[in-house]
Amino acid sequence: MTPVERIIRRIDSYKDAMIKLQADLTAIPALSPDNGGDGEFNKAQFILKYLTAMNFPDVLQINAPDGTTSSGIRPNLVVTIPGNNPSKTVWIMTHMDVVPPGEPELWDEDPFKCYVKDGRVYGRGTEDNQQDLVSSIFAAKALLDEDIKPECSVGLAFVADEETASRFGLSYILQSNRNPFRKTDIIVIPDSGNEDGTMIETAEKSILWLRFKTIGKQCHASRPGLGKNAFQAASHLVVLLDGLHQTFAASDPFYDPATSTFQPTKKEANIPNINTIPGDDVFYMDSRVMPQYPLSHVIQEIRGIADKIEKQFDVSIEITTVQEAQAPPQTPHDAPVVTALKNAIRRVYNVEATPQGIGGGTIAAIFREHNYPAAVWSKMQHTAHQPNENCLISNMVGNAKVYANLFLQEQ
Repeated sequence: MTPVERIIRRIDSYKDAMIKLQADLTAIPALSPDNGGDGEFNKAQFILKYLTAMNFPDVLQINAPDGTTSSGIRPNLVVTIPGNNPSKTVWIMTHMDVVPPGEPELWDEDPFKCYVKDGRVYGRGTEDNQQDLVSSIFAAKALLDEDIKPECSVGLAFVADEETASRFGLSYILQSNRNPFRKTDIIVIPDSGNEDGTMIETAEKSILWLRFKTIGKQCHASRPGLGKNAFQAASHLVVLLDGLHQTFAASDPFYDPATSTFQPTKKEANIPNINTIPGDDVFYMDSRVMPQYPLSHVIQEIRGIADKIEKQFDVSIEITTVQEAQAPPQTPHDAPVVTALKNAIRRVYNVEATPQGIGGGTIAAIFREHNYPAAVWSKMQHTAHQPNENCLISNMVGNAKVYANLFLQEQ
């Protein structure tokens, strides 16, 4: 058998172990403090012990200090397997943190108790990002078990804080003197994709997260003239902000979706009782903006809309930036990582993948800001952040074969 055939057979034999690892990881909620959790420490410790038990080489730990967690750190793990050409490394980078489950009643089962049904693994984090975290581990394990030395070195990275801006994850690593990445490396981030595996993401929109605090005057609900209803004013603001879609209306089919998006999302509780008009109201907006628009122009337009609401309702509106990232340059369509991915995807899934753009939010954008030509790919079902999140077991196994093919290619 050829090395590729041996690797494929070996990965097929791992299916039950991959499901078991999914269950173990799901049972360890890794929520950012910003999302009401205590970080990734426990999950990272589990992964570290798991890799050690499977005879992976020494794992590099790059721990970002964070006093808001009980451990005091946000851990990042890096493991490499030496190849015939140690001057280049093929990386698969996944993230350990997950988002909160949301409304519990929308889940069929406990979101942190994994279960299998109809060829799928269910639980919070099973697709985002554990599907490919597990795939990357077993793709590399197949090399070790078959005693096959890859063409280039193989690197697996498991990072923190991806769901809340990556300050303690990739951004911290790239600023560290222990940064293991080189700009000549092949870097794949499996954090977006499509159902047939034909999308290689090489570009992202700009991302803008804003917090809106409307300040009015609290009073009894039966005497609204004595107060200034912050909730009412904020609701009108939300409606007017929808007009941003017309102001910044550029369209490009290279991106999915093809236009900018401006969506109100999180809303904080105001008053606890029905018969009081709220004096304060807070909501947030997630914007993904086409790259040609400077975010400073978007913020200026939003401020102008808020000014109109202030005058109309005699309130004040504070706008705070939670995250602001202008779209970095695209990864070239002929970059080595794109060519290598196309070849591996074709061999495993028998489809032709093409470069595309997405709404933004993966850590590939951080790499691109620092001139690393990273690409994003995964065959996935887009159940991330939803109730009853799940991944297809066939995708988890198949993606491992894609990564193994990457490891065996000459770069």
